[in-house]
Amino acid sequence: MASDISLSKAVRSNLLSLKGTADMMASTQNRLATGNKVNSALDNPSSWFTAQGLNNRASDLGALLDNMANGVQTLEAADNGLTAMTKTLESMQSTLRQARQDKSFQTSSFELTKVDANDPELGKLSFAGGSVTNTVGVDLTKTGSGQKAATAAKYEPPAAAGEATLVGDVANNDAAAVAGKTFSVSFGGKTATFTLAANAGNTLADWEDQIEETLADSDLGGKVTFSSTGGKFTFTAADEVDGEITVGGADADAVMGTVPADPTAPAAGERVSTAGSDGKHEFAINGKKITLDTTTGADLDTAISSINTQLGTDKKFEAYKETGGKIGLRAITDDAGTLSVTGANASMFAAPTTSTTMKFARSVDELVTAINADTNLDGKVRASNDNGKLRIENQSTKALDVEGLTTGKITGGEGKSAIDGNSVRSGLADQFNELRDQLDKLADDAAFNGINLLRGDKLSITFNETGTSSIDIQTKENKTINSANLGVSTTLEAKDLDSDASIDAQLGKLKSALNDVRAQASSFGSNLSIVQNRQTFTKSMIDTLQSGAGNLTLADMNEEAANLLALQTRQSLSSNSLSLASQADQSVLQLIR
Repeated sequence: MASDISLSKAVRSNLLSLKGTADMMASTQNRLATGNKVNSALDNPSSWFTAQGLNNRASDLGALLDNMANGVQTLEAADNGLTAMTKTLESMQSTLRQARQDKSFQTSSFELTKVDANDPELGKLSFAGGSVTNTVGVDLTKTGSGQKAATAAKYEPPAAAGEATLVGDVANNDAAAVAGKTFSVSFGGKTATFTLAANAGNTLADWEDQIEETLADSDLGGKVTFSSTGGKFTFTAADEVDGEITVGGADADAVMGTVPADPTAPAAGERVSTAGSDGKHEFAINGKKITLDTTTGADLDTAISSINTQLGTDKKFEAYKETGGKIGLRAITDDAGTLSVTGANASMFAAPTTSTTMKFARSVDELVTAINADTNLDGKVRASNDNGKLRIENQSTKALDVEGLTTGKITGGEGKSAIDGNSVRSGLADQFNELRDQLDKLADDAAFNGINLLRGDKLSITFNETGTSSIDIQTKENKTINSANLGVSTTLEAKDLDSDASIDAQLGKLKSALNDVRAQASSFGSNLSIVQNRQTFTKSMIDTLQSGAGNLTLADMNEEAANLLALQTRQSLSSNSLSLASQADQSVLQLIR
């Protein structure tokens, strides 16, 4: 509605100027108050909407920063778990290396007795338990070459002691029939020759004197005696010695009678010979004198036992029962050397022969070699010579049974002894298992905000507001990182630490597991670097967007303050101008008065 009040041109002009100044002051004050030069689309549609788009994008990116921050923390939680698992695996390695270096294996030493290598019931030195599979036996004997001999015929005990005799039937007591006859008598390798007088008038009594004189002057003097009874000539050994008195010469049968067909019942004109005996078999084995009398040599078994007793405990040869009821002699050590049988009755034995299939008892050193060379005992049992005793080392964490003993001595018997296992390695196995259990617990505890990358969870992070740039983070092959997938899930038993080779195998598994953990840590580290780089980039991008939006809408406070000051000055001047313009109108009032 038009005003009915008429203003002068000057007043109206000043009023308009003052109104415009007031409007500009209000706009400037609004800019100073808000800090924006564009506060709505009415101020500058182009700048307003452009700035709004930039701010909206900055806001969207800002919302993504929270997701990125959570992603960083999730990756750091997984990295913490992997770091702890790495240290645990390294501790497990250290435990195994300590076990490998430990050599505190338990040992026992056993005295080796002198066993009978030819005893069919001789047992072995056997090992069972520990890390030995089943039972492994080691022979106490070996095969070698040595000499042996046996009696030429079946063994006969020595005859009862008695003097040798030769009783001759002197031609049925016919003195004329033997006159001028010559014969000889032999005993013990000595011989006496007799020639009876040719005088037909001689009697048997005359010839007795002649025979006695000749006998006394011969090699048989003092060894054989002579007598004549009832027309019979009798020669008798002076002592009880082995041997037989024999008669010889062209006229032996005429003087002493013929050899009877049945010595137990001689007929007229036949002679009777009885062998003498000292009641002993005497011979020497390699210089060791052996005597078998009617007691010690009463039968084959007794004679064999007696021979071995007389040979002593340090013998190199022994007597044994040979086929055919014979006494056999054989070497029982491979250094026995030559077998020699000498003495009065050495002829009982045939000449010694050499056999290449004889059995000998092993020495301590030979047992050490045999045990250490047995592949079934390699790395499980170790033998050594402990000042003449056999030392056995149990290379296991479990007790080892040593069989073939008698009262703690190696005899091939049925007794046994136990050697304790390595307790240090057994304890380290328990430590290893405790550490192994921590691997799974560490994997379970490495979660952040409900996501556990070590359990195979997937972490998805979006980098831009359109969702076209993102990253999915997960373990290799989407597998859980735990003892099972790392190849160390099996509970370690003490026996797994018995041998260095077994420990090396376990160390190989740990090395592979450690490589897997380190590779996964490297992969997560790379992912973390990507997220952190994008986080830094996004922050910078938000600053850029907000700065760009600010450039379009933010006011220059210095400029606006200067504008306000200028407008205030202009307003003051406009007020003064309006006052001056109104003074002309007031002068009219003075004229009216």
